[in-house]
Amino acid sequence: MFTFDTEQKVFSIGNVKVGGQPGENPPLIIPSLFQKGDPCVESRRERKFNKVLATEQIKRLEELTELTGMPAIVAMVANSGDEMKGYIDFFVAATNMPFAIDMWNLEPRLDATRYVSELGLQDKLLYNSVTVWSPDVPAEVEQIKELGIKHVVTVVMDMANQLPSGRISALDDMLEKMKPGNFESIIVDTSVMNLPSTGICALSNRLVKEKYGLPAGAASANGTYMWQKAVWKENLAGWGEKAFIGLDAGTQAATIALWGDFIFSGPMWGNDHIFPAVAAAHAMVSTMRYAETGALTANESAPVYKLFPDFVKTLKGEA
Repeated sequence: MFTFDTEQKVFSIGNVKVGGQPGENPPLIIPSLFQKGDPCVESRRERKFNKVLATEQIKRLEELTELTGMPAIVAMVANSGDEMKGYIDFFVAATNMPFAIDMWNLEPRLDATRYVSELGLQDKLLYNSVTVWSPDVPAEVEQIKELGIKHVVTVVMDMANQLPSGRISALDDMLEKMKPGNFESIIVDTSVMNLPSTGICALSNRLVKEKYGLPAGAASANGTYMWQKAVWKENLAGWGEKAFIGLDAGTQAATIALWGDFIFSGPMWGNDHIFPAVAAAHAMVSTMRYAETGALTANESAPVYKLFPDFVKTLKGEA
């Protein structure tokens, strides 16, 4: 159940890795920065943001990656290429972590990507993303190939068939269209449409790994924050903030426990509850894989080593 016969690809994006057999490598956490409602953003129109607060959030993220062993890539959100350029300049001066540009509209996203290319930062960029909704996937692929982009997220979905089989058929088509890009890394986002559909994404992730061995995951935060808006804030405010934190942590941990290599985890403020929950989930998967195969992951950065060293010694007969 937790070991695939298909060879599992492991990609390096900047200084982080993603992919492999379940329980093998630490999962990749991709939180958002400068998204709508982020207190760091003071004025998009005037390109003003709170660099002190943003730096504090980045440093806390670095602490959490060190504590848990789980790597992170920050997905920065902007409305225009010029706005994103300012964020990129700030980010690369503040940290050595890789980053993603999270922009829905193609032209601003390409504008920001050109800037990344001009700076020679292609090794550190996760292009987010080439989607099934792109008006011309081959043209987009050609443009980012010319800019030297190496690492790409592809988002797969079939609105006529929203079961896992639809996502796989969409991936078949996307991978064919993306072949000319000759990208070093392609990670697959299986499209969370709402909170319950996270379960469909989990099964889709398993099928992606079975068929292609590619790293698979989802934007679990899309589902949890939709629930927060539709249910918690508007209809049942009595749930309280603790209810949302528990729901968010549990949903995102489940995504990793059920064949997820990565998650788009939502705003940076959630890191303090998401990291421990996901680390615990991954440690459980590592031990389930051990029970199935008799082998514990050799990656000593995995959460099971970082957080449960005494148990690891017991499993290895060293205690």
